[in-house]
Amino acid sequence: MSKIITPLLTVDIIIELVDEPDNPIVLIERKNPPYGWALPGGFVDVGETLEHAAVREAKEETCLDVSLSFLLGAYSDPKRDNRGHTASLVYVAQAHGQPVAADDAKNVKIFPANQIDVKLAFDHALIIADYKQYLSTQKPAPLS
Repeated sequence: MSKIITPLLTVDIIIELVDEPDNPIVLIERKNPPYGWALPGGFVDVGETLEHAAVREAKEETCLDVSLSFLLGAYSDPKRDNRGHTASLVYVAQAHGQPVAADDAKNVKIFPANQIDVKLAFDHALIIADYKQYLSTQKPAPLS
């Protein structure tokens, strides 16, 4: 029997900084291609739960300990990552303190969700738009 080939599984995390006014979110500047600003995240390791991967990736890239609140959605457009087909589960999380760039992050910065003025990698502009819709309506974005 031939091996089944599926998209690679990833997680992305919208980290709300609860110590800051209006709970801004954390973005990282990617150290490796594809370059640009992105939500913290990465690949799920074999034997790891999605939730553990989200907490681990947040810590590795921002040095923040996060508490996951809910799953915002799943994003799987085959064109979302030019390195290959990935499917990402996106979590919203809270953290205290200030982020520090580490691991795959060249830089880190906090942004009010409505004032992001940097080029975003992958489909993270769509993810953040869905997050902003959730903030204003308390309902998930409609499925596309």
